[in-house]
Amino acid sequence: MSFDETRFAPLPEPPYYAVIFTNQLSSTVQGYEQMADKMVELAQAQDGYIGVESTRDAFGVGITVSYWRDEAAISAWKADMDHLMAQKLGQTRWYAQYHLRVAKVERAYSGPEGRAL
Repeated sequence: MSFDETRFAPLPEPPYYAVIFTNQLSSTVQGYEQMADKMVELAQAQDGYIGVESTRDAFGVGITVSYWRDEAAISAWKADMDHLMAQKLGQTRWYAQYHLRVAKVERAYSGPEGRAL
C-alpha cells in the first residue's frame, strides 16, 4: 500500500478545533456523494476552515474530521444555509445514525517518528 500524504489535512500548531462527524449511511444514498463533495468545497471557502480528513468503510460507516480555527468559525459553518440544507437531507435521507463531536486540539504529533518517548 502506498502512502498518500494529501489525505491528511495540513494542520497548524495547536490550539485549533476538530469537528468529528461519525455516521452510518442508510440504504438511500442517491445524491449523497455529490452533496458531500459540495460541502467540502463550501467548507473550504469558509473563514476559519483549516482542513478535512475523511474515510468510509465497506459497511457504510464514515468518519469525517474537519478542522477549524475557533468556535466562531464552527458556528458560522453550522449556520450556513447550504450546509443547513445538507444537514436536513442527511437527517431525513442519508444517515441511519450519526454522532457529532467538537473538540479543542491542544497537542498534536506526527509520525512515524512521533514525539520523543
